[in-house]
Amino acid sequence: MNDPRGAHDPYVCVRGARVHNLRGVDVDIPRDALVVFTGVSGSGKSSLAFGTVYAEAQRRYFESVAPYARRLIHQVGAPKVEEITGLPPAVALEQRRSAPTSRSSVGTVTTLSNSLRMLFSRAGTYPEGAARLDSDAFSPNTAAGACPECHGLGRVHRVTEESLVPDPSLSIRDGAIAAWPGAWQGKNLRDILAALGHDVDRPWRELPRADRDWILFTDEQPVVTVHPVRDAERIQRPYQGTYMSAKRYVLHTFADSKSAALRARAERHLVSGPCPACGGRRLRPEALAVTFAGRDIAALAALPLSGLAEVLRPAATDDGDRDGVAATLAKDLVARIEVLTELGLGYLGMDRPTPTLSAGELQRLRLATQLRSGLFGVVYVLDEPSAGLHPADSAALLTVLDRLKAAGNSLFVVEHHMDVVRRADWIVDVGPHAGEHGGRVLHSGPVEGLAEVAESATRRFVFPDAAAPAPRAPRTPSGSLRLRGVTRHNLRDLDAEFPLGVFTAVTGVSGSGKSTLVSQVLAEVVGAHTGAEEKDGEPGEPAAPREHGPAAAAAEGLAVIDRLVRVDQRPIGRTPRSNLATYTGLFDAVRKVFAATDEARARGYTVGRFSFNVVAGRCEVCQGEGFVAVELLFLPGTYAPCTACRGARYNPETLEITYRGATIADVLDMTVDAAAGFLADVPAALRGLRTLQDVGLGYLRLGQPATELSGGEAQRIKLATELQRTHRGHTLYLLDEPTTGLHPADTELLLRQLHGLVDAGNTVVVVEHDMAVAAGADHVIDLGPGGGAEGGRIVAAGTPRDVAGAAGSVTAPYLAEALRGGG
Repeated sequence: MNDPRGAHDPYVCVRGARVHNLRGVDVDIPRDALVVFTGVSGSGKSSLAFGTVYAEAQRRYFESVAPYARRLIHQVGAPKVEEITGLPPAVALEQRRSAPTSRSSVGTVTTLSNSLRMLFSRAGTYPEGAARLDSDAFSPNTAAGACPECHGLGRVHRVTEESLVPDPSLSIRDGAIAAWPGAWQGKNLRDILAALGHDVDRPWRELPRADRDWILFTDEQPVVTVHPVRDAERIQRPYQGTYMSAKRYVLHTFADSKSAALRARAERHLVSGPCPACGGRRLRPEALAVTFAGRDIAALAALPLSGLAEVLRPAATDDGDRDGVAATLAKDLVARIEVLTELGLGYLGMDRPTPTLSAGELQRLRLATQLRSGLFGVVYVLDEPSAGLHPADSAALLTVLDRLKAAGNSLFVVEHHMDVVRRADWIVDVGPHAGEHGGRVLHSGPVEGLAEVAESATRRFVFPDAAAPAPRAPRTPSGSLRLRGVTRHNLRDLDAEFPLGVFTAVTGVSGSGKSTLVSQVLAEVVGAHTGAEEKDGEPGEPAAPREHGPAAAAAEGLAVIDRLVRVDQRPIGRTPRSNLATYTGLFDAVRKVFAATDEARARGYTVGRFSFNVVAGRCEVCQGEGFVAVELLFLPGTYAPCTACRGARYNPETLEITYRGATIADVLDMTVDAAAGFLADVPAALRGLRTLQDVGLGYLRLGQPATELSGGEAQRIKLATELQRTHRGHTLYLLDEPTTGLHPADTELLLRQLHGLVDAGNTVVVVEHDMAVAAGADHVIDLGPGGGAEGGRIVAAGTPRDVAGAAGSVTAPYLAEALRGGG
């Protein structure tokens, strides 16, 4: 090995890294190589790759920008590291989402839509006499191109009598107009109607049609004097009341209310459908009149990328193109699409909205874009590029990574997929455990050297023992849930059977229809039966109302299911105010402990004093967030620790109350493992802490902001929250790729909990790419054979051994290898 301190040092040399749980780490990482960072969840690998190496590269870049921006960025702080040498410019491709909107799509993320618009503008076939359009006229996101009726969204939201009045047998006084607000505001509207002369005690269906239409849909807002019915206990004076129709109230609330709960409630009374003006194609008529290869731009954008490439390929090779514009643009589009197809994303359409993509799909789209950027001498820091990838697509991913490296770049990859780890030039293994029990570099060198590191949790998965124990015998189902005639996205008249009382893994390549079948159709059918409402995460912007047909033509076997629990990877919150302790309910028990101390009682402090959401106890500079938002003008905003409370969230008086020598801010700063010891004699807290430990989250801090949690961590927090509850009856648990972001050692912990749920008499269904999970399941349903239009069928179903031997299944050979004990 070359001397890392040499004049032409081929290494990035890190000295004294202390970010998060890193313990003064010194490590030399080669450039111009594929370097994989491994270790159990929370070991510190991301802190080293992203929090140290990338953060320092970013800081050095920011130092070159304007003084005004530097002054703001200085508040964010540099990584805690003594020195980093040999560090080139860096680009990070993380799993974290921004805040994608329905206007963000595959085409906008990859910039393919720009090239396609240019192709239509410059080489499209125009109607006779039509003026040539600028490329902006082909974008639904510009005033020049957007359909004026739906503003380029393609769908319009409206209300109907049925959506506003679900039960016409009720009178207005009894709540027939379900869309109206509750409590006093709803009573006001009913009183106003009575004052206007309408019969509010007559069943809705018996009211004249003209009256019903006016009450629900009028844009008039008459003002009338209301004389409320007097209650014996209180005096109610007349007042001037303004009427607002149910339609006006719902549309106003959905569009303008700052309350997520009110918006979600209003959404339930909206009906969504394609825009009647553009037919859902989002553009003005003059843009849709232009064609290329016989299709308008909306039709081409709706094609799977692989299909779009086939349509464009003849134009890309057209030697008869006079000025060469069409050939040049089409050739560029085809070349860029081929990279996406290589990464297993050929099933996506350019018009696919970004919010419907998984984090792994989104990252691979960005990866393909970088491959075409032509940069060299850059360090790409990637966060699990294999996330959400079927094993069959892993080889293509490695090919793309090799091409980036061959172009003169360095690849620093945080990864849990052992196929990627084995192909690396260099491995940096961090551990040995999570949190305060990790933070050390156990091995930095060629992959084969890891075999000699006894304390590495990664070693046994990189070099699997050929004598691994055989999988246990599958459980016997207690019944089955059958869906008939499922039609949704690429599922066409599909019949599916899910055995009950067992662990089922649903497999298949990306885009084969797994999530559609499980997370949409199965969830909707069972949810309608059990009356389940999604309560995952923090309320946010409600999705646009959807107008699907029935999830399935028929369903059998629902009677035995009492509850539905969906555990997905959506964030548990969107700001630093949301955290692990508040989401799980642990914080309620902690606050009670502090409120019960002698000093708190003497001061008259109640439980509410110890909430950082209450004015009395919180720091008013940051309003209890511990962070303040930093706007960077032309750069993305970020959060910086509050300068008043230094991130503690509370005011000095609240922090004077201690329990066993710790303030409430100190407890929030404890890891789950540390808190389990500190609060061992508080049963209400200990149960939740133990459950978090059982799913491998002992390394997380109780007050860890939701914005710092990965999708996999958020999913396990939700699962732990569910596990600590006691329920009776048969529960169906649905999980979408629960092992994403998990080290194989953590996957074992998670599976132990999921199999425990099945042993307790419940049913677990997981969508999964990890063949080790599928091999340990009782039942496997494999969809495919391909993605998009090439998928949507059940290729094989049965025990893992049955599916491993199925002809025509892309999954079968990988599942067979996992059953043999291969990595």
